[in-house]
Amino acid sequence: MKNKVKLLREERRWSQGELANALGVSRQTVISIEKERYNPSLALAFSIASLFDCPIEAIFVPEPKKKGDGLL
Repeated sequence: MKNKVKLLREERRWSQGELANALGVSRQTVISIEKERYNPSLALAFSIASLFDCPIEAIFVPEPKKKGDGLL
């Protein structure tokens, strides 16, 4: 999943640690989300959206499905 967390954080001139503290998560969690190695839980995604005063869809964008990734 693509996201705009880093862009939004940098626009506000927050460090990763400041964002982590505001969300109640570790700095490593913020790093992993920004590098798109970790998709946050729905609860954390709502917290991020609320903190940035944006809808979730404006921050997190699903990547298009690849051929063969369908459900059985």
